[in-house]
Amino acid sequence: MSKALFPLNSSVNVSCLLPEVDLDANHVQNLIIVPSWGPPIVDGKEARSFYSFKVGSLAPSTNCYSPKGLNHSGLRIVHRHGPCSPFGGGRASHRQILSQDQARVNLIRSRISKSTQKLQPQSISLPANLGIPFSTANYIVTVGFGTPKKDLTVSFDTASDLTWIQCKPCAVKCYNQKEPIFDPSQSTSFVNISCNSAECTRLSSATGNPSHCDSSTCEYSIGYGDGSTSAGIFGQETLTLTSTDVIQNFRFGCGQDNDGLFGETAGLLGLGRDPVSIVSQTAGDYCQVFSYCLPSSSSSEGYLTFGTKAISPGVNFTSLVTNPNAPSFYFLELIGISVGGSDIGIPPSTFSSPGTIIDSGTVITRLQPAAYSALKSAFQKGMSNYTMAPAYELFDTCYDFTGLDTVSVPTIKLRFNGGVDIDMGLTGIFYVVSQSQVCLAFAGNKNPGSIGIIGNRQQRTVNVVYDVAGGRIGFGADGCN
Repeated sequence: MSKALFPLNSSVNVSCLLPEVDLDANHVQNLIIVPSWGPPIVDGKEARSFYSFKVGSLAPSTNCYSPKGLNHSGLRIVHRHGPCSPFGGGRASHRQILSQDQARVNLIRSRISKSTQKLQPQSISLPANLGIPFSTANYIVTVGFGTPKKDLTVSFDTASDLTWIQCKPCAVKCYNQKEPIFDPSQSTSFVNISCNSAECTRLSSATGNPSHCDSSTCEYSIGYGDGSTSAGIFGQETLTLTSTDVIQNFRFGCGQDNDGLFGETAGLLGLGRDPVSIVSQTAGDYCQVFSYCLPSSSSSEGYLTFGTKAISPGVNFTSLVTNPNAPSFYFLELIGISVGGSDIGIPPSTFSSPGTIIDSGTVITRLQPAAYSALKSAFQKGMSNYTMAPAYELFDTCYDFTGLDTVSVPTIKLRFNGGVDIDMGLTGIFYVVSQSQVCLAFAGNKNPGSIGIIGNRQQRTVNVVYDVAGGRIGFGADGCN
């Protein structure tokens, strides 16, 4: 067992031992994680400080493609608005995407205390999660519910805990979804959860609302930041992830009163840390380990995998920490940023209060004001040969590449505690509104006390590994290949 890949002085369930790797501790600490579109690595260091790319490559593709060597052992991830989507690939406008993203960020901020108290190790005893979860995210997967199995497409979200789907008879209301609505009466494995059970009592920590009773049946209700809602029966069912990953007695919400901006999805898969999340419910099977790779663009595919099999030799880990006021979120320690191969001199303390989370549902990374100001200044200096374009929505650093064939862009690297450096590729650096308005895909918080968020734009093509039991988050290069 590699010391670099397992925390010291911890008790270990033998069935959850992680794969052996050949990297020694020194190598792991100095490894730079670079996605497939990143610069080459020589002796653990960047071989160059700029990317060069064809401007024509910025145009979105209308075709769906699968990367070579894509991990097919897990669930297939696609973007809900891209050509790979089962919903037809109808694209939301940039303003709509960014407006919904800002609403999500605002709600995250409202749930996390602005207290400057020091974050505590993941393993301490914590109070229940307070607050209201969020609406559905950008990426979707297809899972099976019931016996016989019915395939349903759901959003997945690391900032939500409760998994729920729409269910017949839609006693009050169901919104329009792509697949037929699940009918629990047609499944031989569906069971109502009792109102006086411990599972029903604990439901409030995942929803922010107390559970209710209809006779002896437990009922849930959950509200989201955009006004969307779901309510219904709290039950248990067989959940099929893949042909070899079948979960018996999975607890979930069977929604019979649902309304809001859920698109055509059947519901939501909650990947937070609350006891009701799929991560906690399957701890005995998957050791509270899951990983995903978000595709390089909305026209490509990624994966979501559960269990230690998802951890490859190239994964480099940083510590997972927990905010007692929001214990379901995945906090990690961002300590620095470099641009063009040079550290831009942001003190690590800039990021420490109230901290930084990683989130699969937020699109654009938010940084503390001082950190974003330093990043913007360094990036603009590296792009001084190019014509700036007007600001767009939350983006204040945009460029006009009209008439250009090739552009060189300074690299951006995020540094986390433990020597983990993640090099952003082009898809993590730019948000493309049009060829004449290509914007730096980061934004600054207005309030230095607001939470920092690593968004999914900066996670693309990286193998992101959540080892919750081990108290760490890992990143691996070239994850979708």
